[in-house]
Amino acid sequence: MSVKIPTSVIQCLNYVNGNFQKASGPKIEVRSPYNGDLIGEVHATTAGEVDTAVKQAAKAQESWALLPIKERSKVMFLFRQILLRDVDEIAHLKSSESGKTFAEGKAGLLKGIEVLEYALSLQNMDVGGKMEVSRGVSCEYRREPLGVVAGITPFNFPAMVPLWTIPIALTLGNAYVWKPSEKTPLTSMKIADSLKEAGLPDGLFQVLHGGVETVEAIVDHPLVKAIGFVGSTRAARAVYERGTQKFKRVLALGGAKNHIVLLPDASPDLAGPGISDSFTGCAGQRCMAASVLLAVGDVTPHIQKIVEKARSLTLGKDMGAIITASQVEFLREAINQAEKEGAKILLDGRKTPPPAGLEKGNWIGPTIIDYVKPASAIAKVELFGPVLCIIRCEDISQAMTIENSIPYGNACSVFTANGGLAEKVISRASAGMVGVNVGVPVPREPFSFGGVNASKFGHGDITGAQSLDFWSNVKKVTIKWEKQEDSNWMS
Repeated sequence: MSVKIPTSVIQCLNYVNGNFQKASGPKIEVRSPYNGDLIGEVHATTAGEVDTAVKQAAKAQESWALLPIKERSKVMFLFRQILLRDVDEIAHLKSSESGKTFAEGKAGLLKGIEVLEYALSLQNMDVGGKMEVSRGVSCEYRREPLGVVAGITPFNFPAMVPLWTIPIALTLGNAYVWKPSEKTPLTSMKIADSLKEAGLPDGLFQVLHGGVETVEAIVDHPLVKAIGFVGSTRAARAVYERGTQKFKRVLALGGAKNHIVLLPDASPDLAGPGISDSFTGCAGQRCMAASVLLAVGDVTPHIQKIVEKARSLTLGKDMGAIITASQVEFLREAINQAEKEGAKILLDGRKTPPPAGLEKGNWIGPTIIDYVKPASAIAKVELFGPVLCIIRCEDISQAMTIENSIPYGNACSVFTANGGLAEKVISRASAGMVGVNVGVPVPREPFSFGGVNASKFGHGDITGAQSLDFWSNVKKVTIKWEKQEDSNWMS
């Protein structure tokens, strides 16, 4: 299904205290990667406007926190129903501003809804614990919200990444302030409208648009107790340092340079499409995309299958657009440089023609570069595009040495039919998420998402069971009602 691109300019507004309103900061244009057309306008939120919104959120959170988690979950259940009802509409909207295909936009939203479903399970699962620790003395856990928390999200998943954090944080009793990417603000209005329709009390969910200055005002605000961030490593490190210097709880996910180890015994029919889909999905604009193929031994049939699958993709139908024209130019220059260094271009996306009628969009086709040197910039820098580099390796040890040398640590996969060899890669990979015969090893809920090294700043993960301790506090209560005749030091 073709993406429906807005034909008129949408005014993207802040959502504050249950109302959509225009911020007073500088105007930012939103252009569709598909055709370059202006599809939206948004104004940056000033520090004063951030202050007002956060204070309103703090006030609303006081009564929200007093509700039983079962009552808060009812709102999330209705929110889920509304998102499923409008899934196609949201998929078209988010794809038109991020460059995804319609299928990718829909799949991303459904993955976000999966996290929402996990949040709904908290009312039955996260019930704390209580036990008698001595005669007449009991101890128990009680989970309590932090207050106002914030989420700062990237352009590449305008619905999925926000839904990693919004449902869990709200269900646990917090108020939530969201700063979407200024490149993809359209989807945020639909999510805000859906929460209002679901019955979320005004003030608990605030959407504030803008760039760096807006982010800094949110991070600096004394009433914001925790910040979740997803974006580049440079920005993640900056947010983490700024927030923790103010003694805030920060979990900031950064960039990646993911490796796939390909062994000769792997099934070409499994490895070929799996690896191709990994580096071309979302046009390579995802932190879980394969970027470097560590080809161990003779894997010629496998590489032929990868090239065959990637070559079959049609731009605009099977693979979407790149977020900006400047990013396309960056990718072209990276490919040019690799070619100058002696690498062999097996599939050249620079020559792929754009879709008919969308010539003004930001397009580059799947690109596969063989015989890349491990020290080459293209083998070490995150590209964020549909480019796969192949590094030839003599054995697994050499492959893992290369994988371990990269400062990032998001994902690593291995394609093999041998469980022992797979275990070697699993145990030695310097990555938070590892896959076996899976090109994109994103875990399903309730298993959490998160990398290591320069791919994550902070402790714990942003989804799953570990996320609960990030978005809440655990209070320990010890109770004794009367003196026991046979008391000891514990009672």
